Amino acid sequence: MTELVQMQCEACRVGAPQATAEEITQFSKQIPDWSLMTRDGINRLERTYSFENFVKAVAFTNKVADLAESEGHHPSLLTEWGKVTVTWWSKKIKGLHRNDFVMAAKTDQLAI
Repeated sequence: MTELVQMQCEACRVGAPQATAEEITQFSKQIPDWSLMTRDGINRLERTYSFENFVKAVAFTNKVADLAESEGHHPSLLTEWGKVTVTWWSKKIKGLHRNDFVMAAKTDQLAI
């Protein structure tokens, strides 16, 4: 299987298929620190990153924002003192798409 960090997001349109249970299982192996959660009936990927202070948390938030713009796929970001919570899901299909796993893996790379 191709590593998620090497993949690019594809345009996700209304009606695109959500990730299957098998795909979720396979992709999750590459992003073990992410949690699969359901909020408002929609499956999402979520992870909280810890930082030494607010300035470093904001800097990471800005890196994620730049990544999101370059890939054309945008997360929910919650920036607080010493931590940033990133949540990925595909709004157009109200669930998880391969893109969300790709972006989760790329987000992990930013935190290194």
